[in-house]
Amino acid sequence: MSELDSIDTAMLRILQQNGRISNAELAERVGLSPSACSRRLDILEKSGVISGYHAHLSQKALDYRMIAIVHISLSGQFAKTLAEFEAAVKLCPNVLVCYLMSGEYDYILRVAAKDLADYERIHRDWLSALPHVVKINSSFALREIIDRPNVGV
Repeated sequence: MSELDSIDTAMLRILQQNGRISNAELAERVGLSPSACSRRLDILEKSGVISGYHAHLSQKALDYRMIAIVHISLSGQFAKTLAEFEAAVKLCPNVLVCYLMSGEYDYILRVAAKDLADYERIHRDWLSALPHVVKINSSFALREIIDRPNVGV
């Protein structure tokens, strides 16, 4: 996609705040006709600038009261090793985020758990069973300061 103009960025800012806004309201707020707004939205979606629309769920309301930051070291960084680990970690429903890292650890995960006993179960049944894992280091978040789901546009 070519450069975003001021109308595109305005649309993106509004959609980040309210992904359920109607096309008519979005068009009015950015000064376009509904059909022009719809065409631009279609371009933003097809070009991958907008990758989806999601509900932001409250982990606390769903009784997930613990967040663990988990550092994982693997036995090596061969392509097959990484691919097998990544395929397996995607199956763990409590892993919210997984990053391949540079530095001391190979991966960093953000894991949601209901309590310490639940995290112990996740560690035992999921994390320790992941292929090629040689070291797991877990830290627990004391409180969340910021969870910014949107990027600045």
